[in-house]
Amino acid sequence: MEFSSSEDHDLVEDFMDVEDDTGTTDVDQGTSVMSSQIHCIDPSEGSMSTAVNELLPAADELGKNAEPYLGMEFTSDAAARAFYNAYALGLGFGIRVARSRSERRKGTEVLVMKRFVCMKEGHHKKKKDVDSSNKKKRKRLSIREGCPAMMEVVRRGPEKWVITKLVLEHTHVIVSPDKVREVQLLRLSGKEHADQLQEARRNVFGDTGASGLFTYLMRRQSENSGFFYNVQVDGRNCLRNAVWVDARSKMSYKYFGDAVYFDTTYTQNENMLPFAAFTGMNHHGDCVVFGCALILDKTESSYAWIFETWLAAMDKRLPFSFTTDEGKTMTEAVAKVFPQCFHRLCRWRVLSKCKKKLSDVYMRFPELHNELKRCVNECDTVPVFDMFWGSILDKYGLRENTWLQSLFEARHKWVPAYLTSSFFAELSLTRRAETISGFYRNNFSTRAPLLSFITTFDQHIDRLYMNEAQKDLALFPPEQLLKTNSILEKQAASIYTRAAFEFFQTELIESLHHYAVKVEESPYEAKYYVERDGDPPTRHTVVYNVAEKKAWCDCCRFAFSAILCRHVLGVFILADIDMIPEPCITKRWTKKAKTGPVFVGRILEDENRHTDSVTSRFSDLVRDAMRCGEKGALSEGSFKFAKEVLRKAYREIDKLTKAGPQQVGNR
Repeated sequence: MEFSSSEDHDLVEDFMDVEDDTGTTDVDQGTSVMSSQIHCIDPSEGSMSTAVNELLPAADELGKNAEPYLGMEFTSDAAARAFYNAYALGLGFGIRVARSRSERRKGTEVLVMKRFVCMKEGHHKKKKDVDSSNKKKRKRLSIREGCPAMMEVVRRGPEKWVITKLVLEHTHVIVSPDKVREVQLLRLSGKEHADQLQEARRNVFGDTGASGLFTYLMRRQSENSGFFYNVQVDGRNCLRNAVWVDARSKMSYKYFGDAVYFDTTYTQNENMLPFAAFTGMNHHGDCVVFGCALILDKTESSYAWIFETWLAAMDKRLPFSFTTDEGKTMTEAVAKVFPQCFHRLCRWRVLSKCKKKLSDVYMRFPELHNELKRCVNECDTVPVFDMFWGSILDKYGLRENTWLQSLFEARHKWVPAYLTSSFFAELSLTRRAETISGFYRNNFSTRAPLLSFITTFDQHIDRLYMNEAQKDLALFPPEQLLKTNSILEKQAASIYTRAAFEFFQTELIESLHHYAVKVEESPYEAKYYVERDGDPPTRHTVVYNVAEKKAWCDCCRFAFSAILCRHVLGVFILADIDMIPEPCITKRWTKKAKTGPVFVGRILEDENRHTDSVTSRFSDLVRDAMRCGEKGALSEGSFKFAKEVLRKAYREIDKLTKAGPQQVGNR
């Protein structure tokens, strides 16, 4: 199979490849921050990284008196690339990977060819103009002009790669030798990265610049002082990234911020803007948005700034778990900003990527994808998963497949059987809850202007909150949902939301097919083995602490989802425990999730934080006002009543504040 990198979006990746080869980092680019709540900071001047001084002599030495020739050998394709890159730096031109080819050998895909070309190889493909407006568009220049210079290497053995095709001549003027050092310094100091960032800005904002975004953010804050925004700019005062959070998101986070997913679905669709969302799951099992981000610069420092800014907007309250898509820079940023949180990779994205990475294998074995999904989602213990995974590899002869090997090596980051130490707010392992990806799919099949996109997204958020409020008030007769005569089921129907109850009900019915046997007992706790229909491979161990009324199962589903599993419920039935013990009920899944004190998440230690500050009091008042707004907006009667009460309260507060600080303190 042969891949060509002639598409426009691949050119960006090619630039990144050059940056990786030459040691470009994002450390020395210099950034400044501009915010509605944080004062501007002058751009850091930043010095040239020491890596520059180390890399340039190495490149010079490698490329000195060394010119590629047919038959030249290397130990790997990476070594060939390093050589050609050093050679290119010596002459003053850039390179990229244009093509690669793999072959199937002994049941696995093996890379057998790579072609490196001059950055000006090929020609830019002009896209069709789908804009019906008469606006004059800026003509974008392409660096490609058909240069034939290239070097192709082919695998001839386990550690033997040979140059089989070679063109040394260029059809354009390359930098003269006395300018080579200047070109190298520009590359190593981030010049190419800056150009790439500028291109990203043009793709998002067009010719109008970021003024429209700033106008939107300032308008939102003028309408609601609880609205938070912060933007990051580079040394030229140009936008790099932006984060914004509204008051409703802050309030929702206080209730449901125990598990957060940083949704970067936009990377899967070239029509999408670089727009990401911090999301979670409410007590009805529905998506809730905790904040938004516009990501123009995808470096580790940028992701760290985005995470830190969002965390500051949330009063530095950490979630228990933080889920992201895979990516080295993002992973490093998460480790820096959320060291106390469990970082998980989104398994649905991993499984989706399998379709691309294993496309040829899936064509030959159509059932493979479903078997992988069952293995990942339905195996509830490590031994069962390992056994099932191994049987799939043996069945389809995939033991040597490098992609599957890499997934297995990283299994502790994305496979549920290995994720037993943290909470992820998932009611179902086999069915993915609706996320922002559904919004993208349903609303944007082509690229839309930024402000149009944001407006549509705001409307989507409004619908999410209205749907949540309607479900909060919806009354369903528990007796219509019951499927057994169990008191446990009746109690669950009375306390849980419908979504949480239906999940509990499934586990309860499954528990009827499990058999529990007490194997140990002491004055304080009892130990049980629980199996499904006498099948030893399904055996689980349950320990019930009689004094504390707490249960633990080695499937750890309660820690994962905060709903009792079928194995614990099987023990309850055997032990005649008719009511769910209070320690086994998690408030975030109940009908009263948004009442009373809020204790979701962890507070990040901050010696400068004061609970009696104006900011803290403001946040508490906003939360109470939002709750009044949610209830008051549902009917004409409740709206009029809430409006009158709030107006009366405001008049009383106004009188109180006008009386002066001493009188206010005495009231």
